[in-house]
Amino acid sequence: MGFYARHIEPRLVSCLCGMNVISEQRRNVTPLAGGRVLEVGFGSGLNLPHYDAEKIDHLWALEPSETMRSLAAKRMAAAPFPIELLDLPGEEIPLDDDSADTVVITYTMCTIPDAASALEGIRRVLKPGGRMLFCEHGRAPDEGVARWQDRLDRMWGRLAGGCHLNRDIAGLILDAGFEIDRIETGYLRRTPRLLGFNYWGVALPL
Repeated sequence: MGFYARHIEPRLVSCLCGMNVISEQRRNVTPLAGGRVLEVGFGSGLNLPHYDAEKIDHLWALEPSETMRSLAAKRMAAAPFPIELLDLPGEEIPLDDDSADTVVITYTMCTIPDAASALEGIRRVLKPGGRMLFCEHGRAPDEGVARWQDRLDRMWGRLAGGCHLNRDIAGLILDAGFEIDRIETGYLRRTPRLLGFNYWGVALPL
């Protein structure tokens, strides 16, 4: 792994993902989490201020990037609930079956190389009656925007840590054996349309 990928890229991604408009989106889903929670793609801990601390018994923070974990250290130290870091990628969730009440995944499905495998793992670890809370950017419904997403996807991924512009988030969730209990979509304000189409809501394992 080169200097850019190890040191520059994580800080750039953390900065972009910490913008106010993205924080507003995180608040749409993160406060709904409760019980024993797994966050897939913990990053620099940007969701931590948005959890309802009274609802959280334990948080597993799955994050493979050493730099991201380092950036998260201060936020983790200030958290009012126990956090357990898991140094593994999204495709390798090291929890037992039926062990999590809630899984939170925000701005992560775009980057996981095998998102389908990660979603299958999420479904495996969710308890019966558990929920996956998601907030992601992805493929736009407008054909002109989607065509440009396809054209620029590879180049963007090289700059942004493997992030994909054009993933069909709802389709990935359904194909992985979930039903979508609630979903909202739309372009974020003051955000380029190539990057700004968001999906957020709640999914239940079948």
